[in-house]
This record gives sequence, structure tokens and C-alpha cells, in this order.
Amino acid sequence: MTRIEHVHARQVLDSRGKPTVEVEVTCAGRHVGRAIVPSGASTGQFEACELRDGDANHYDGAGVLRAVSNVTDEIASAVLGLDAVDQKTFDRRLCELDGTPNKSRLGANAILGVSLETAYAGASAVGIPLVEHLHTLWRRCRRTRAAATGAKSGPVTIGRTAGLGRDMLLPLPMVNMISGGLHAGRNLDVQDILILPVGAESYSQALEWIVRVYRRLGRLLTDAGCEGYLIGDEGGFGPKLTDNEQALQFVVRAIEAAGLRPGDDVALGLDVASTHFFRDGKYHLTRNSLSPSAGGSSLSAAEMVDLLEQWCDRYPLISIEDGVADDDWNGWKLLTEKLGRRVQLIGDDLFVTNRERLQRGVDTGVANSVLIKVNQIGTLWETLETLALAIDAGYWPVVSARSGETEDATIADLVVATGAGQIKVGSIARSERLAKYNQLLRLEEQLADRAGYLGGRIFRQANLKSQISNPQ
Repeated sequence: MTRIEHVHARQVLDSRGKPTVEVEVTCAGRHVGRAIVPSGASTGQFEACELRDGDANHYDGAGVLRAVSNVTDEIASAVLGLDAVDQKTFDRRLCELDGTPNKSRLGANAILGVSLETAYAGASAVGIPLVEHLHTLWRRCRRTRAAATGAKSGPVTIGRTAGLGRDMLLPLPMVNMISGGLHAGRNLDVQDILILPVGAESYSQALEWIVRVYRRLGRLLTDAGCEGYLIGDEGGFGPKLTDNEQALQFVVRAIEAAGLRPGDDVALGLDVASTHFFRDGKYHLTRNSLSPSAGGSSLSAAEMVDLLEQWCDRYPLISIEDGVADDDWNGWKLLTEKLGRRVQLIGDDLFVTNRERLQRGVDTGVANSVLIKVNQIGTLWETLETLALAIDAGYWPVVSARSGETEDATIADLVVATGAGQIKVGSIARSERLAKYNQLLRLEEQLADRAGYLGGRIFRQANLKSQISNPQ
């Protein structure tokens, strides 16, 4: 019943109109699963490699017909007859078949499509919901890790990740309000200004607060003569503001306009994506109001960290993603020393959901959180392994979507099944984002008291004090 009988793939489009891979796997008994692979705009240099056609006459070179062909030919032949429920063996077979460290031969988009879709088919074959099947795989992964390392497979009971990773949990959403960088035509240097409804008592209440703040923000931007309706790739507003800090100020005002308390009810997050303005050892900011002593718009790592520290002093920031560049390990060390006890410091481009890179971070003491993106590493089992390492090492995991998304809502089930505690999907204005948020509402209803909600309680040492100044 759980043996794979047929594998099919096709080229479909993501939320940016860019081709991506959809895969269907059929098990004995006609149990079918389907998954669509996401794709990023702000991609790290250390990510697993997407395979694109490069034919300028077909989707301007962005087609994925080669990846589709790899699924239907070489991969399909290799996995027929394998057990869809044995995800570890299945994914290892895919990695061995590709034979490269970054999945560049067959393409990470081809491999991930088959890996994710097999989880769907496996769940269908054994007659349980996907979230239940993923929870079973997660517990199996934790036991495997414990056996290999000698660590306990039970819950982490002390430190930053206490309470995460054992039972199913509804996640605290981290939601895009204003977009910049590669997500919105570089209208700002930083990529995203986000909110975290840390005071909400349930996932559904958190989502209502998010919608309320988002709508107030649109009104404030419009009243100020900014673009209160234009949105970026992930649904956040994309106004042309005078500088990066003004975006933080607008979001704080929107929280207040929603009748909520900045910091206590709703805190701020920042995705700097600094790798994209890091050149020749400097961070080149074009939209920033800095004091003369800060060295103008080209900042050293120390000056960049000082700027982020100033923002943490002035605003209720509790999360900063990629505050320095993906290969600036000295900069990360400095950032962690300065802010690691105050805020969540997420490594995205730094770690790229790669267990070896995360282990280096743990060993050198940089960052305290990791973004989890399935397509950065290329298989479901490797994603689970990285997530398990994060929780055991006391690094907050944040399960994340990409800028190029579809109606596929796998990560909603994944974040609940693993008890990761946080999710970062984008804003609430695009249907490919709402597919995940709505699936979480379904899971909240279906699982009831089987899935708890920690919300902002997962943070133990966050700085929630702010000194707010209004944008001019």
C-alpha cells in the first residue's frame, strides 16, 4: 500500500509568474500526493541549486523543463518500489542519485518536489492527515539524532528553546508589513519590516491582530501621501520612504492605531538581508539617516551593528534576520555579542537550512535562531535534521516560505507537526500566503487541545522597550 508506483511532474507557475516544479506520486492502492516547489528572490549563495533551462525563448530562460524531465525519467526510475513512509531512506536515495553537494546535477527543485510529495503520498497511504504523518516523521528524526549523538530525544526543558520540538504547536506568525530590498524594487535597503503579535493568546487572535494592524498601516501610508496600496512579492506594502527608519516608525504608529501596545501586544521584526548591499567589506546603505560619526552610507560591520543596536534602543524590535552578510562571520560574532541576549538573531543566508553551516554557527557562538526553508536544502528529511539540531542547540527555529510561493501549504503542516513555534510566510494580502494562514486556522480547529500555542512566551530575554518618534 505504501510502495511508490508512479511519479509524474509538470511545469507550473509561482506567485511571481515564474516557472516551478509540481510533482505527483502514486502509491499502491491509488494513493496520490501532490506538492509544488517554492522559489526565492533573495537567495543565499550557499543554498541548494535550482535547475533552470536557460532558454531565452521560453520564460526568459527561467523554465524548469529540464528539472521536470529529471523527475519523470531518472528520479522516477530510481524510486519506483520504494516505501513512501520511509522518508529518511527515500531522501537519502535522492541525494545519492544526484551525487553533488548542492543538488546541482538533478536540481534541488526536482529533488524537493519528489521529497515533499512523497510525504503527502505516504500520509494518504496510511490514512492519516499530513500533519500527523509529519509529526511521526519528526519524532523518528529526533530519535535517530539521539541515537547518533547520544543526546536525549525528549523535550528541551531549559534555555531558549524550552517547550519547542516535542508536541504539536500552533506557531507565532512573523508577518511582513513593509517590503523593501529585492522584494519591492529596492525602495528601501532593508528587505522587510515585520510584526510579531507576542501578546495574542491564540493563533486565531494573532491573525486578527495582524489584519487589523495591516489595514491601519495602509490608511496611514495613504494619508501621508505614500503608496498605501502597492505591495511587494510577499504582500507587504512597498512605499517609497525617505529612509529605512521611517518604515519602523510607520509600523509602530499602525500598531497604536489598531488599539494595541507596541512591544507588549505586538513587537517588531526586521529582515535586513544585508548580504545584498554588502560589497568590498562594507555595507552600502542608500536610504538611511545617519549621524556624521556613523561614516555615511558605507558602513563597516561594527557600524552596521551599532545602527541595529540603535534601532533596538528606539523601537520594540525583538527579531533581526541577516543583520550582517552571509559570509561575514566576524560581523556575526560582533552582532551576537552586542544583541544576542536582547533579540532573536536569525541566520537565513548565513545557515541556508544546512546542518553543517548551522553547526559551525553553534560552535562559534553566532546568531541564536535559524530560518528553516525546505528548498534551501532540498529534501524534507534534511530539513527535519537541521530543525532538530537547532532546537537541541537552543536556536529558535522559524519555518519560512519564499518570495515565490504557490497554493501549496506544506509548511503550515510542517511548523505545527514539529512544534517549531514560529512561522514566517509573508503578509495577508496575497492568496499564496493566505493558503498557509488558512491551513493553520484549519489545524487549530482540527487539532484543538492536541496542539498548544506558546506565542510570544517562547521569547525569554527579548527587549520590548521602545522610544517612539513619529515619521515626518
